[in-house]
Amino acid sequence: MALHWKLVIDCRDPHILADFWAGALEYAVEDPGVLVAHLLAAGQLPEAATTEHGGSRRFATLAAIRHPDDAFDPFSGTGQGRRILFQRVPEEKQGKNRLHLDVHAGEPGLDVLLGRLESLGAVRVTEVDRGPAGHWWVMRDPEGNEFCAAG
Repeated sequence: MALHWKLVIDCRDPHILADFWAGALEYAVEDPGVLVAHLLAAGQLPEAATTEHGGSRRFATLAAIRHPDDAFDPFSGTGQGRRILFQRVPEEKQGKNRLHLDVHAGEPGLDVLLGRLESLGAVRVTEVDRGPAGHWWVMRDPEGNEFCAAG
């Protein structure tokens, strides 16, 4: 049986990156507001461990996104399928990513995708044109993580 998994990305601001990647991938930002409120009311979570974001209380050091078609737990907001978790770490990004996402344009085309990604805060770094083998852009998200946008 295949294992359940999620991709975890270390970052400085998990909520900013969750918003960016939700927009880039057309995913939903998970809202753990009900769970956070429950934990606060039960005295199991200090107020200092939370933040206000997107109109609800969230965990200050964690944010996640999920595919909008996948099931999720309404109490915790946790996706039960394809998801990415962003966790705050104290250190800045160092060096080139050892793992990156490739975002494919599909029907609208690469120029439309590039414009949408830039409007969300991405920056173009390097254009790669390999003729029949492919054409893509290396880009950076708001924290400098590299990813590729392909036609």
